[in-house]
Parts: sequence; structure tokens; C-alpha cells
Amino acid sequence: MTLHRCLPYVARQVTRHRVRSLLTVMGIAIAMFLFTAVQAMNQGVTEATTAKANDTTLVVYRKDRYCPATSQLPQDYQSRIERVEGVASVTPMKIVVSNCRTSLDVVTFRGVPKDDFLRGPGREFEVISGSIEDWKSRTDAALLGETLAARRGLRPGMRFDAAGITAYVAGVVRSPNPQDQNVAYTALEFVQLAGRDQLGIVTQFNVKVTDASRLDGVSEEIDELFRTAQEPTATFGEKAFIGRIADDIIELVGFARWLGLGCLAAVLALVANAIVLSVQSRVSEHAILQTIGFSGRLVAGLIVAEGIVLSVLGGVVGASAALGVARFGNFALSVEGTTIPIVASPGLLLSGLLVCAVLGVLAGLIPAWQASRREIAECFRAA
Repeated sequence: MTLHRCLPYVARQVTRHRVRSLLTVMGIAIAMFLFTAVQAMNQGVTEATTAKANDTTLVVYRKDRYCPATSQLPQDYQSRIERVEGVASVTPMKIVVSNCRTSLDVVTFRGVPKDDFLRGPGREFEVISGSIEDWKSRTDAALLGETLAARRGLRPGMRFDAAGITAYVAGVVRSPNPQDQNVAYTALEFVQLAGRDQLGIVTQFNVKVTDASRLDGVSEEIDELFRTAQEPTATFGEKAFIGRIADDIIELVGFARWLGLGCLAAVLALVANAIVLSVQSRVSEHAILQTIGFSGRLVAGLIVAEGIVLSVLGGVVGASAALGVARFGNFALSVEGTTIPIVASPGLLLSGLLVCAVLGVLAGLIPAWQASRREIAECFRAA
């Protein structure tokens, strides 16, 4: 007799005590929901703050400033930055946010020169609905990131108000850059005028460098260029800039990892408890199995398999629910106009199920070892 031929028996053991099995599965599901949610936050932070070899974007910000409302740079810095060797393009941005503190529901307006933007970062946009032409033809038009549009229920042709700005939705776009998914792009002058007639003032410059190896050199040269200016600058790589201003979120997610470990410990305890109770109630049954030819190893395998089934069932329910909430809730952690997405990828589901399977094996090892070493006569006396 082999283990795979005994799987129907394992299924019957799981369903024999329905209430106990259901409570165990639901407990595992709750723990895995929390664990998967923490992992989704952690993955979002990693993607947003970990620089890659091909990253070529710098962010020029006002030195010693944090919230976009306090970072004010003259727009004419653009021409001077463009003359720095190694700079491919410069995009001035005026940023207005509905809430500068950490929040799950922030609307971020980014005013940009439309034509220059479309020739640069905007080339990567995929228009889901609406049109770029409509955006270019209207002063008050906005291109919304897919996440922002879904969260607010906005579609092309609608108007919406946030942060004291009323804009017309010209289109909804998808972008490979997580920062673009949760913002509204408008004309630069439109946002400047909405900010108490701040024409000629921008929040930051996004600088595209010709080669990623020149990021440090170009950033130092830009800061040196404006070191003695009335508005000095601080220049960072885009991922380093996000990590700098999202420090509170990163610390929060770091603490949440301990919550995730606690969830795994809860899963292990729940499965182990269910397996121990199951084994204790079936001592004589195990003796009968050994009497009819089941080896001790096979009996142990059946017990471990039962733990795996309970763990994976709970993992499927909990991880699927967490991914569904993250994906359809369109949540993102925002701080100071910067977005940290909560990444709901299928890989999280697979990794969660793998973790559950491993915990199921660990939870069943000791009860399985004890059952496999028990003598047949001892089993009948214990029963």
C-alpha cells in the first residue's frame, strides 16, 4: 500500500470531525489572511524603494523640505539642469496632495508640461479608457492612474474635486511605474494657478540620466550648481527619494513582519493541536491499520498528510481573501505625495500555500513519529 492510494482515507479523516476541522481551517485562514496582507505590504515597499541596475531617474527637491507644499523651486532651474552633462531630459512637476500625512486614500495631482511629458515618461502609458487628445485639448483635464480611478469610481467625462482642485477626467492610464498608478496628471499651469497663483514655481524636477552609472555624479553636480542659490536643492535617485520620505511606512511594515511571524506560529499551533487530538482519538484505528499490513512509516505519512491538507485548505481561503481585498480594494499607502503600492501578485498565493504545506508537515511530525513507534498491543490497551 502506498501513500497516494490512501489519500481518500486522509480526506475522510479530515471530514470525520467536521466542526473541529472547520474551526481549524478558519483559524488558519485568518492567520494566513494577516500574513499575506503583511507580505503584500512588504513586497510593495521593496518594489518602490529598491533601486535596479537600469534605474536612470533622479528627483531634484528643495533642500531640507519634505511635504510637497514646502518644496518650492523656480521653474527656470530646468534650463540650467538640462545643461549638466549626462542629463537626457528634465520634467518639472508641481505636486498638490489632498493629505500630506500617511494615508490609504490620498489624491495626488502632478502638474507637468504636457508635450514634454508625453515625449518622456508618458510614453510608457497605456490608455485604458478616454484619450490623450482630450487631455491635451483641455486645460483642466487630468489623466488618472488606474488605481486612483478604480478606488474613486471615476471614468472619462466625469469631474472630481480633491485638494481644492476640480478637474475633468480625460482618460485612465496604466503604467509600469507604481507611482503613476495613484496620481492625476494635469497641465503644469493648471496646478500652479490652483495653488494661489504660483506660476513659475514647481515642487520638483524629475531628471532622466543617459546612463544609470552616472546617477551619483549628476546628482552631485546638480546640487553643487544650486548650493549657494536662494533655493538650494537635494537630489536623489527616485527609489532612494521614495525610501527617504516613506521612512515611517517602511518602519511600520518592518514591525508588521513580526506580526506575520506570529501568524505563522498560530498556524503551526492550530494544525498541531488538531493533529494531536485526531491521533489520540484514533489509537485503536492505527493498531487495526498496522494489523492489516500498514507499515509504521505509512501510518506516519497519513498523519502528516492530514496536517498538510488542513494547512493548505486554510491557506487557500486566507491568502485568496487577502489578495482579493488588496486587488479589488485598490489600496496604496501614500505619504507626502509618494505612493507605496500594496502588491497583490499571484506569487504571494503560491508562496503562502508553500509555507502552509511546510507548517503542516512540521505540525504532524511529532504525532506521526509517536504513532509509528507505538506497538500494536499497546495501541489496543490504550484504546
